[in-house]
Amino acid sequence: MTLGDFGITAAVVLGGGALIWLGILAATRATRLNRLYVRVDLARASLLAALDRRAVVARAIASTSTDVELGTALVAAADRAEDADTADREFAENTLTTVLAQTDPADRPSALTAELADAQARVSIARRFYNDSVRDARTLAGRRMVRILRLGGHARPPDYFEISERVSSS
Repeated sequence: MTLGDFGITAAVVLGGGALIWLGILAATRATRLNRLYVRVDLARASLLAALDRRAVVARAIASTSTDVELGTALVAAADRAEDADTADREFAENTLTTVLAQTDPADRPSALTAELADAQARVSIARRFYNDSVRDARTLAGRRMVRILRLGGHARPPDYFEISERVSSS
């Protein structure tokens, strides 16, 4: 074996090692991205469950309201929020928040006020957890290696969910 053959052999070994390292790195990033997308899906399901619970509480508040017009508006807003498709859900939830803010806490049983506060807290926590998951997934999906090698496939990065969370007490 000559010195030139040794150089070629070393280059092949180093090139092969680099390809193996790149393959392992790509596989770990693809697996991480997949896990983040699963986490986003689970967080979205939790967020939707919290929002649905808030709609149920809104209907309960509407049933005890002495203002019939406000009660009807509250039921309609809760129905629209639950039935809204993904694109319109934020707007429908903001509408529900606005109608809930118009209710008088003194006009409802204290148990419903506590239930609404709990539902609002759960929505807030679920939304933060979901948006944190989205941020992590979008950050990894935006990395150069992930984009160039298309490790995320053709999946669109998930969107954030932004709503008004607090019902102001009158």
